[in-house]
Amino acid sequence: MSVHKPRRVLTLLTVALAGILAAGLLPSPAQASPALWVDQIGTYDYLTAPNYTGLVPVSAILQGQTLGLGTFDHLDGELVMVGGIAYRVGTDGTPRPITSTASTPFFEAIEFRPDWSGPVAPGTTCANLLGAVNALAQTDTGIVAVRVRGTFSDLVTRSVPAQTLPYPSLADATAKQVVFQLGSRKAVLVGFRTGADFAGIGAPGLHLHGITADKTAGGHVLSCVVGNDVQLSVQRAAGFRVS
Repeated sequence: MSVHKPRRVLTLLTVALAGILAAGLLPSPAQASPALWVDQIGTYDYLTAPNYTGLVPVSAILQGQTLGLGTFDHLDGELVMVGGIAYRVGTDGTPRPITSTASTPFFEAIEFRPDWSGPVAPGTTCANLLGAVNALAQTDTGIVAVRVRGTFSDLVTRSVPAQTLPYPSLADATAKQVVFQLGSRKAVLVGFRTGADFAGIGAPGLHLHGITADKTAGGHVLSCVVGNDVQLSVQRAAGFRVS
């Protein structure tokens, strides 16, 4: 495994990954391409502590990743990375490309090379995408990168305003979210499905952020209904590399 920048890897990650490898579910680190690893700043447990203070710039882990999500210092907006470009969606709902110096307490990214792709049944809700992801990835454990793109109806996203010390709980912070009713839109939704074996490292279950095809709207995905042309693509990752 080639690591281009020094990282302090959490013991919990090492133990969890060892368990997955021992079970034969994923390739060993020696066999895995660097593209198969999710590079991450912070952890979901860090956010739920709660702590929203930025740890390092987004650029600290950027090495050719093309898909990702996260948030910003003080929880100030939603981060969505599509096609290698990272955007911030603030409470005005408009995606804007960010600079690599933007600080983040939580950011996950991967060089997305899907292992499997397939259509999603029209009428499927976002709440039911988890089952489709697990079926396509052939596992409900580990970490899976996800891309869902096409036309969606009843697409609803959100962003969260900046928080101040002392930080409220994550539940209280997101209760102040600004919700965007986007209706029927062409969009790409990206993110990660985190299994119970990596609880606390990533957000549990399926976590998606999205951006519309015309780059005029986006945010954390709250709900949607799949249209007639939606394709789901997944990539099973070997684990996390946490900075």
